[in-house]
Amino acid sequence: MTIPPTDWYRSFSAAGLRNPDVHGPARYWLQVEGSFTRALQKRCANSFHVEVQREGFAAPTLEEARRLRIPLRQQAWIREVRLCGDGEPWVLARTVIPLACLTGEGRRLLHLGSKPLGAYLFSSRGWQRGPLETGLCNHHSLTASKTGLPEIARRSLFSNKKGALLVGEYLLPILYRQI
Repeated sequence: MTIPPTDWYRSFSAAGLRNPDVHGPARYWLQVEGSFTRALQKRCANSFHVEVQREGFAAPTLEEARRLRIPLRQQAWIREVRLCGDGEPWVLARTVIPLACLTGEGRRLLHLGSKPLGAYLFSSRGWQRGPLETGLCNHHSLTASKTGLPEIARRSLFSNKKGALLVGEYLLPILYRQI
């Protein structure tokens, strides 16, 4: 599964006008405070794990570079994972980590492997989460809900003295819709 292009809204209400699931079944997940990973782990009956889909140096999207205020075409460490509960993928996550964040203790971000990013961010001093944004995914077909692709997302900047990284969490319908 790939992460779809997404329109981002700083206003939760504005996103909700375009997709009623924002105010309905997905509301809880879009507004989780603290560690998203911990909230997912609490929902699990048996097991939680992280599957790394891809990670490495690459150019962020134009919109991501602007949001991070880094030069266009500057490489960043990009990590895409699936967060799985009870053997099912529930969330796709994409993290864009600019070079400035990868020095000193930040080098650990290059070697997370199957460890959740949240465990690092919420246990390391100095990281502050910015406001949550709500995203609506752009699918070229109207069959997204039938195929299980993400339709709704959330993201935020985490900042420290060196810079900021961008964490996006793309909710798969299985997480918030009762089937």
